[in-house]
Amino acid sequence: MTTIAANLSTTDHRLPAAVRKAAWIAWTLFLAAFAVVEGVNHGTGSWLALVAGLIAPDLTFFAAIGAKDPVRQGQLPRRAVPFYNAAHRTWIPLAPAIAYAFGPLQIPALFTFLVAWMLHIGIDRSAGYGLRTADGFIRG
Repeated sequence: MTTIAANLSTTDHRLPAAVRKAAWIAWTLFLAAFAVVEGVNHGTGSWLALVAGLIAPDLTFFAAIGAKDPVRQGQLPRRAVPFYNAAHRTWIPLAPAIAYAFGPLQIPALFTFLVAWMLHIGIDRSAGYGLRTADGFIRG
């Protein structure tokens, strides 16, 4: 009886890795198409916002400048991990994008930036780069 209870408490409730990856790929393709449509519909400002949104999340690497802790291949310095993880959570750009869609603002470049930020996250997840552990390695 205790063995069954122990097995139930350690069960992983996440979707299989292949399903998660397929979902990230589908989401990323949708966001890429949406970002291109935004650029075509709204012009230069939206195209620039698209480029900025694709680059911005990785600017968190600059938080590691001057870090003295040695890092191994694939490891992010500990000092940059909280910034990296915050910038790579989908809900952070998704929440303001939803608010923008239902709000009175009319700044297409802002919306395109948020879509591009989510696109960056989707590309990372599709390529196997997820959030980081406190030690700076990709979570398993």
